[in-house]
Amino acid sequence: MRWQQLAILAPIFSPLATAQSDDLSIGNGYLTLSTANFELELVKDAQVLASLKPSSGGAADFDFLPFDLISSRAANGQYHNGDITFRYRISDSEAWVSADSSQDRQPVASTDPRGSDVLAAANLTATLPAGSPLGIVRQWLDVDGDLGLSFTITNNGAQSVEVGSLGFPTEFNSIFTGRTADDMAAKCSLTDPYIGLDAGYLQVVPTAGTGPALIVTPLANTSTPFEAWRNLVEPVDDTTAYQSQTFEGFYEWQTHTKAYAEDEWASVTPWNPPTSRTLSPGQSTTVGLRFSLVADGVRAIQAAVQTTQTPLTIGTGYIVPQDLTVHLYTFYDAAGISEITSDDDGLEIIQESDSNHISLTPTGSVTGRSRVTITYANNKTQTVHYFLLPGTAPETIALLGSFSTTAMWFTDETDPFGRAPSILTYDASTESPVTQEPRVWIAGLSDEGGTVYLATAMKQSALPDASEIEKLEQFATDVLFANIQDGGSNVRKSLFFYEPEALPEYEYDPDLEWGNWWSWNQADSYATNRAYNYIHPVGAYWALYRAGRDDPSVLSLNDWEWYLRQAVNTTLACFATDEQGNELVGYSRLGLMGETVVGELLHDLQREGWTTEADAVEEAMRLRAEEWDGQSAPFGSEMAWDSTGQEGVYYWSSYFNLSTTATKTVNSVLGFMPTVSHWGWNGNARRYWDFIYAGKLQRIERMIHHYGSSLNALPLLSQFRQSPSDTHLLRVGYGGITGPLSNIRADGSMYNAFHSFPDTLQGDEYSGDYGQGFLGVMLGSGVYVVKDPDMGLVAYGGNLEVEGSVVTVYPRDAVRRRVYVASLGVYVTLSAGRIESFSFDEADLDGLDLTITSGPAGSETAVVWVESPGSEGEYIVEGGEEVRGGKQFAISADGTVVTVVAA
Repeated sequence: MRWQQLAILAPIFSPLATAQSDDLSIGNGYLTLSTANFELELVKDAQVLASLKPSSGGAADFDFLPFDLISSRAANGQYHNGDITFRYRISDSEAWVSADSSQDRQPVASTDPRGSDVLAAANLTATLPAGSPLGIVRQWLDVDGDLGLSFTITNNGAQSVEVGSLGFPTEFNSIFTGRTADDMAAKCSLTDPYIGLDAGYLQVVPTAGTGPALIVTPLANTSTPFEAWRNLVEPVDDTTAYQSQTFEGFYEWQTHTKAYAEDEWASVTPWNPPTSRTLSPGQSTTVGLRFSLVADGVRAIQAAVQTTQTPLTIGTGYIVPQDLTVHLYTFYDAAGISEITSDDDGLEIIQESDSNHISLTPTGSVTGRSRVTITYANNKTQTVHYFLLPGTAPETIALLGSFSTTAMWFTDETDPFGRAPSILTYDASTESPVTQEPRVWIAGLSDEGGTVYLATAMKQSALPDASEIEKLEQFATDVLFANIQDGGSNVRKSLFFYEPEALPEYEYDPDLEWGNWWSWNQADSYATNRAYNYIHPVGAYWALYRAGRDDPSVLSLNDWEWYLRQAVNTTLACFATDEQGNELVGYSRLGLMGETVVGELLHDLQREGWTTEADAVEEAMRLRAEEWDGQSAPFGSEMAWDSTGQEGVYYWSSYFNLSTTATKTVNSVLGFMPTVSHWGWNGNARRYWDFIYAGKLQRIERMIHHYGSSLNALPLLSQFRQSPSDTHLLRVGYGGITGPLSNIRADGSMYNAFHSFPDTLQGDEYSGDYGQGFLGVMLGSGVYVVKDPDMGLVAYGGNLEVEGSVVTVYPRDAVRRRVYVASLGVYVTLSAGRIESFSFDEADLDGLDLTITSGPAGSETAVVWVESPGSEGEYIVEGGEEVRGGKQFAISADGTVVTVVAA
């Protein structure tokens, strides 16, 4: 839900301008310092970091911090690098006392540097609450050319002090307010955490995804584990719009969290066990962070982490079906592993002797979050975070199909809004469909937050179920075509609306807060001017076409041609133009979430010989792609910044061989999608406002595996197939494509995203806009076999066996219809059935053999398509009957062997 964009409120301020509230005393100037890798500015009186730039090269003018907005960020309560927050209690007292260096700014007292590596030092007593027994000295350090930040904390009291919280606020330039799209790409950075204790780190990547990056790791010779990532509350500020769509807000690295775990987070299972640190009278401890430049950019981040003597792991996936063995590799030269444990016994762990290779297989005893703890010989501790699915990936998806067509199935034929029969948004807290909501689209079957039906429909494209299809056909015919699509093609924004005068006999719930802008009346709800809405029915129609194409017996109300025709008509209505070439439906010139399905539709039209329709769709897409190719930042949406448009921009730029824009798009995605050893952030696309529009708990908050994860994984996986040596694309893309599987609960209900704030850490109660994310799963899931430069020969999404030079892989992904072998550069897909296994000979890379079966749906035939995007030559399928641009084979439960060979 992105059409209600917040205003971009403020002009850009000079760093020398008078602050609105200059509690930092920036008017007194800055300390200009440097290391081999950085040029930096400290606020003279506060000694917090104001500016951090690479020292040389083409990025020397790029600032990782919002120095151009510091005059708007100089008030008490606004956080900067160099601030510190903590909670403590004396001896056995139960009450925690809070302290925070940002709340009442006073000039800090500079102290004499101790050591040639100290750039600046200060005693923070003046800017901390009076009466604290803890004295703190902060130092800025030159650490081998990087920037170090240390805090030495001393108990100056007569009694022991327990430090129950210890946090280091971080500030990087993620402020989009007042900036153009080009400014955001040129000036801003995006921050993502790996909350992995002594192995934890932050990565800070320019929004454009190119140029030097930054990592923040624990300072060597200190104990500064990354225990939690806490969102920071700042004063409301209209100039930068803190905690809004244009400015997500800032977070802090927390090293101890026991005080929060006993209070605000008491009902939550944290990412890591809460800890504290006790200081005896006169005792000191030093903690700190290291800021390191990654000159070679985002792809070099993991290698850069290793150079800081921080433990690093790289894995083949962190969202794990119960039948998949995943692999983890450790990279830490300082020490071997003394112990590795599954904290909840959810994973069976096998550590290869004299190797950095660890295999992990679900035991079947745990569903959901699961943590593995690695203890190294030097006592550093790392946590790796997994999510274990309720069953195999297809079994988990089957739960979704069953639940959505029963518990979420709405059949009230007296409904005045014409929503029956349909799959309505579900509220897990009430265990019932949402029939009324002030945000009317959530109950109105359209505008992302109400289109969870898309998930059930997309399931049928690869995992069809006849009983579910029977209900979906009723919905598609009686509701989707008849009501949501006004006149059969133009798509309404919502069926549900708020207009008591129009429905005097309908009882709107008086306890709900009606009347905000989002409580649309009938005219506003029935408007058909928002292109984003059109992709959802296109996906639903296309999925039913695909389900019925190879097995027409599953369709009873309409034949497959009818569904293909409706998908075409809706697509052409969405992208129609007038005689001057202007769009007729708003936002249709932007990249639309899920529009990869239009690409699938186009390929199917070409395969079916529907030339007129295919040409019309292709021409509409060409018009958009050529327009994007002339734009410097073609990823616009209804919002000031978004991670929605990239999927569509990439697809059509790649389709029409507009390589410059395609590459720019991939870089943009890498700017907001990390790869780390944590299921929640691995492949997690940056999203932080859609809980406002589609969640039950409404707040600006970093979302975990909202639909951006899987949709933005599609470009990365596609680009990897064209550039199979770029394994970073696969690491990120595979994390994203599996992400939405973690949003399916054990009962089959689903949620739009997981709340990342440490006071919540659970899925939202609403199913919301989950359908778009699941569309990505169904269009992009597959098995990828690659010889990774760090891990060797591995399979993402499959169990791999090697006998001699022969490699055999057993797919364990969601759809089991797609495989890519990087050494061959071959991509094979099925139209029906499933791939039980495939094999190839590493010593003679001339092809591969696949064993395909009918699968649980009982398909009798399947078309096999083969592409060679990463190969210099071409591959063909032996045997079979030529149909729909591929080779058709009869299949059965016993299996059919299909051979792919070099042409």
